[in-house]
Order: sequence, then C-alpha cells, then structure tokens
Amino acid sequence: MLKHYYANEMTALKRSGRYRERRIFSDDIVDMASNDYLGLAHNREILDATVEALQRLPAHASKASMLVNGYTKVHQDFEEALCKANGFESGVILGSGFNANIAMIETLVRKGDVIFMDEKYHASGVLAASLIAGEMHYFEHNSTSALRGLLEKSSAKRKIIAVEGIYSMDGDLVPREIIELADEFDALLILDEAHSSGVIGENLMGILDYYEMAVKPNYIKMGTLGKAYGSFGAYILASEHIIDFLINRAKPIIYATSPSLFDTLLGHEALKYIQKHKEELYAEVQERQAIIKEVFGISVNGLIVPILVNDNRKVMQMQKALLEEGLLVGAIRQPTVPAAIIRFIARLGLDAPSFRDKALQISKVVQETI
Repeated sequence: MLKHYYANEMTALKRSGRYRERRIFSDDIVDMASNDYLGLAHNREILDATVEALQRLPAHASKASMLVNGYTKVHQDFEEALCKANGFESGVILGSGFNANIAMIETLVRKGDVIFMDEKYHASGVLAASLIAGEMHYFEHNSTSALRGLLEKSSAKRKIIAVEGIYSMDGDLVPREIIELADEFDALLILDEAHSSGVIGENLMGILDYYEMAVKPNYIKMGTLGKAYGSFGAYILASEHIIDFLINRAKPIIYATSPSLFDTLLGHEALKYIQKHKEELYAEVQERQAIIKEVFGISVNGLIVPILVNDNRKVMQMQKALLEEGLLVGAIRQPTVPAAIIRFIARLGLDAPSFRDKALQISKVVQETI
C-alpha cells in the first residue's frame, strides 16, 4: 500500500485555500498574469534572429561550467553589452535570478559582515541569507529611517544593503533615499532589478536609470532575463573586483553548467530590441499606467497591478471567473504575500483600447466578487 508521507500537510493546504497546482492554459487565453512585461516572449523578430545566430555556432549547448570550458564568446558578448547599456564595469550571467541571489548574498556576506535586507525582499534572497557567515537584519519595507537606525548602530567590517528596484507583489519602487544611504554609510548595495529592468527609466534600464543616478563602485545590480527580456537566466553587474570575487567564490557560478547558449542569445537580441525601440516602449508603458489610473484609481510605477482582496477563496473565485471570460490573472496567496491579492500585469502586446477593455473586465469581476 502506498504511504502518503505528507498527507496531513497537503490536507491543511487544501483546507486553508493555499493549495497550488501546475496548469496548462489555452493559447487563446489573454495573458495578464505573466511577467513578460514588454511582450517579447512572443516577438518573432527576436526569436528568428536568435535561431539564426545559434545555427551559426559549432555547438548549440554550453557543455560545461564557466570555469571549465563552458564560457563562450556568446556569454562574453552579452555580458559586455549589458555592462555598456547599464554603465557597469563588469558582469557575469547565471542560469536564473534565484541562483543569482544565492550567488551574491551567500558569497558576499562574510564573517564580520552584516546584511540589511528589506523585509519584502524575494524568497531567493531570504534563503540565501540563511546560508551566510555574517549577520542578518531585516528592516521595515522601504523605511529609510529604519535602515538608517540599523546602519548607525552597526560596527560591521562590511555593510551590505539588499533591496529590489520594483517589488514583485506590491509593485512599489525602492526610495531614492535608501540608495543614497548606501553611499553615506559606504555600504555595498544589492539592487534586485528582476521587475524593474526593462520596465522603468527613459532607457528602460531600471531603477538607477529611473532616478537618473550614476553607477558607483558600491552598487551591484542583478537582473533577470525571464521577465521583460522574454528569455531565461540572469546577470550580475558590478565593479570588476566584485565580479572577479563572485566568479572565484560563488557556488552557483562555479558548480553549475554555464547558461544556455540559446537563452543567452535570446536575451542579447532582446536587449538590442529594447535599445532600438526604447522610445516607443517607454511611451507604451506610460500609456498602460494611465489606463490603470483611469480604471482602478491606482498609480503604478511599473507594470504590476496588485489588488488587495484579503480572502484566499475569493481570489480563486475571481481568477476562475475571469478565466471563464478568456482572461488570466494571478491569484496570489500566502506565503507569497501576507494577504491574498489579485495581481495582474499591464503587459505590452495588446493595443491600448483592447488593454483598457480587459482592465475594465477585471475591475467588474473584482467589484462583483468583493
């Protein structure tokens, strides 16, 4: 007889409305749930250029870790392009944003160091913080005063601050003043730009671009390719000596096969596309933000729209009702968020009138269910 080792835990998840399952949705569904912010995951121009470039290579797979024989000119070219676009000295690409956070935090926070992490930092950073040799402090979300108080009390050898450019669930920006605190206290600043790179700033390069702040030697930027760039993977940009240290000490870099050549080429083509079309993409993002303000009365800085529902079953009902109308949104529950939300993405791809109609559709279902 098959023994169900986790039966009680699974029963509890179902009872609380927190049970999750994988689903395959119809291609006919209008996607407003994914983080494909610019719609580039559907861009055939980018795909065709990538396939053509891949076919010219002698091998289509990375074959080894970066420090054995897995580092290729494909990787190097993309790293250099990312550095140039973002104003950083050096960079390294990795297999995922989750791995990038593990690499940065577990490696950079040494014995005698302290990391100060926003309480809403991504789960990958929270996991990484459990592995560090140094000390860990969370600070109240986006609170400059709380962070200042912790920094003033600290006598750590190195101080490291970890924040996100745009927070993935609330969709809010890290305040400029928190970035400035890193300079004031000579702290390393980790900027997780998974949800801001490709979305904000006149050049669509993220939070430093948005605030028009110059890159400084203590800044470390992480971005992902699986969101606005329509690919898969991640990158870390920083001063040359920090990247060199990561390459020599970070386990997700040393002990993993180097990133897929296809995904790297796809990310590079997406970067070229963003740079070439930045004015029109920037205008489309602003147009989406204006529609959200009109329909929901919410001002968003990026393309994430969170609607607080505070009821696990109701968010599932809303998601189901919208799915029946051909529209997919996110029904986000604990532990991802403290209280259940409907989260949808004002992603590019639909024309503005169609997007406005979908936003009104979401608003109607939310109001009817609440």
